Amino acid sequence: MLNELERRGPLLSRELADDSVRTWESHGWYGTRNTSVMLDILHGRGLVAIVGRRNGQRLWDLAERWYPETEKIPLREAERLLAERRFRAQGVRLTPKGWEAHPDVSADAVPDHVTLLSPFDRLIHDRDRAEALFDFRYRLEMYVPKAKREYGYYVLPILVGDRLVGRVEPLFDRKAGTLRVLRAWGDTSRLDEALDSLATFLGAKQLESHD
Repeated sequence: MLNELERRGPLLSRELADDSVRTWESHGWYGTRNTSVMLDILHGRGLVAIVGRRNGQRLWDLAERWYPETEKIPLREAERLLAERRFRAQGVRLTPKGWEAHPDVSADAVPDHVTLLSPFDRLIHDRDRAEALFDFRYRLEMYVPKAKREYGYYVLPILVGDRLVGRVEPLFDRKAGTLRVLRAWGDTSRLDEALDSLATFLGAKQLESHD
């Protein structure tokens, strides 16, 4: 696969020949295409890279063609640098003595802005950290059986200023061009502001808000 990418890359996964000795036995999460699974493995090892898209599908090539030359450093040093960059990006970190703010964090008040957070937003990506920082327990429940869900299939936290005040379960009907609110919890007094922004982003023609 690496040789083929070297000769003909960038390529779509389906343009790579499947010369595997045996078929990948999928457990239902990764699918059954050997080339796709192998590309993901090579990507995790830094040998191949996603370098673009063709008709919405990922284009793959050798990572060395796209990534700049870098100095190799020991694993412990890399982990230390990563932790420092994460600390600076997130602004605070939890230590045995409590919360510690990064020296570069601004002391100015957070703008009074309202928005809905993606389940993958870095502010809440670490669920335990988000709960400790905001006293807000959040879990993505799309893979939880419906009968066992606490809230809903795809629920978004509501961020107002520097506080997580509630959550909402929206549903976008693409055919009808309608953004609907199935349910909402917590302080929803400014939810309509966030929904207007989401509707604009999705290109929704109409919004059916909660009661």
